[in-house]
Amino acid sequence: MENWAGNYAYQAADIATPHSIDELQSVVRGSHSLRALGSRHSFNDIADTTGTHVSLVELPRIYELDRGASRVRVDGAVRYGELAVRLHADGFALHNLASLPHISVAGACATATHGSGDRSGNLATAVTGLEVVTAGGDIVHFDRSGAIAGFRGAVVALGGLGVVTALTLEVEPTFEMRQDLYENVSLSQVAEHFDEITALADSVSLFTEWHGPAFEQLWLKRRVVTGAPFEPPPLVFGATRATEKIHPIRRMPADALTEQLGVPGPWHERMPHFRLDHTPSAGAELQTEYLVPREHAVDALLAVAALRRRIEPLLQVSEIRTIAADDLWLSTGSERSSVGIHFTWQPDWEHVRELLPAIEAALAPFAPRPHWGKLFTHGPDAVRSTYPHLPEFVALLERHDPTGKFRNAFLERYVFAN
Repeated sequence: MENWAGNYAYQAADIATPHSIDELQSVVRGSHSLRALGSRHSFNDIADTTGTHVSLVELPRIYELDRGASRVRVDGAVRYGELAVRLHADGFALHNLASLPHISVAGACATATHGSGDRSGNLATAVTGLEVVTAGGDIVHFDRSGAIAGFRGAVVALGGLGVVTALTLEVEPTFEMRQDLYENVSLSQVAEHFDEITALADSVSLFTEWHGPAFEQLWLKRRVVTGAPFEPPPLVFGATRATEKIHPIRRMPADALTEQLGVPGPWHERMPHFRLDHTPSAGAELQTEYLVPREHAVDALLAVAALRRRIEPLLQVSEIRTIAADDLWLSTGSERSSVGIHFTWQPDWEHVRELLPAIEAALAPFAPRPHWGKLFTHGPDAVRSTYPHLPEFVALLERHDPTGKFRNAFLERYVFAN
């Protein structure tokens, strides 16, 4: 079995698909090595195991909306695209979504996957509680109230704490959004006006193929405010408003994309870049992302731009997004507002792997954190050094999984010191 992009083949000896929580608990108790398998949207071995993979797709579905508390409890297998449709029908929304609605809620939160927005934390920041089957087969409830210690480590746990069977998320009243696209903003304009550009809308994305010192596309996703009509200007920092739909990868057709060109629509049909019923992005691709502190955004972009002649031949597109700070121990936004520098590569791992050390060296002065579910070549010490709460996280895992049942090669490399 492979991940969704086909670049990684899982090594699990077998796969279990329990039909009840009791059955799942029995599987966990009887396994010496186990990992939960989500929607398979990671590009590395973070979800892999040489033991048992467990899939939650046959467990009973959960959707419990507490209107008064503005919270929803969902199962560990639900995908964002599925949840969003139901929430919107009930008059509610999530604060943010990633570019793909195809990913599972549990997997996205466990890896600190994010959308974009100066004031929006990553997807894990919506979690107020989660239920985990830990190594002994017990169900442990973590929540913000702190009744059981370790909530801030349990939310982004990289699959190392156990099998997440349910999550409780904050929700808010539903809203509409619109997407307005602009073309060709120069690197010099971005460098001079970065904060102004990322403040133009609720969610902002800059795309470049690094053909030259410019960003070919600027995507602005705004909430529609009733009674406050909005007409986007024809020019924004030298960029021209687009009049035709555009795929981030210009050679690709726009059929897979959510509605653009300023047409208002429900939040879940505008905030992601891609539609749930289509293949996201290019499909055949590799992905890498580094998150740097917000204050180093411009210097980091200029450092990457200096490598553009090496990057361009292997690149499909690069996207720049902003993420608000949070207090989750292993979140890539932990205690620092961040800027994500994302690369969608051609499916050529041999040459991408040769290039990544050069990019990582260029970003090294800015303490980059690689996205946990994407491809990178950072040494383990470099990764661990950017997470001040890593010792507390290790202690949390050792407390709930003393024999290392949920450890795998990825966690041994990047979490547990050798």
